[in-house]
Amino acid sequence: MENEEILPVVSPTGQTIAAASRSKCHGPERLLHPVVHLHLFDKDGRLLLQLRSLTKKIQPGKWDAAVGGHVSFGESIEDALIREVSEEIGLTEFTPHHLVSYLFESPVERELVNCFKAVAPEGYTPKVEEGDIEELRFFTPLEIEHLIAQGGTTPNFAMEYEKHIRQS
Repeated sequence: MENEEILPVVSPTGQTIAAASRSKCHGPERLLHPVVHLHLFDKDGRLLLQLRSLTKKIQPGKWDAAVGGHVSFGESIEDALIREVSEEIGLTEFTPHHLVSYLFESPVERELVNCFKAVAPEGYTPKVEEGDIEELRFFTPLEIEHLIAQGGTTPNFAMEYEKHIRQS
């Protein structure tokens, strides 16, 4: 595909070992590639979630971390996080804290997820900047637990919330 995004192919420890197109990473070979996630809290402890577009190939119509995106070939994890946060939710000033990096596998892909959290600056209002997101909204912990129980979130968000977010 012309102008297709090129992603780094990485080892389980995050070392870049090759480059491949997005479609190849998401194809039958399921090449391991890095992504970034940001969990953004407001001052009241509510968590911003995005509702994935119904046109997405993976997990359409499910609530997910505020930001999630691929790391481009030659881009650092930190630069990818800054770019994705700006593109997806219009936030340019934040202080990320690394939570965990883990391998996530599904029938269509293998990702090395680099998971961060941050607190939104005073006065930040969520705004959708990209066509891949239907809605952005802050949720209380009780509302999130209800969404997870009803199967309304992506599987990796539910896992991240249970293991790394709920206690933070």
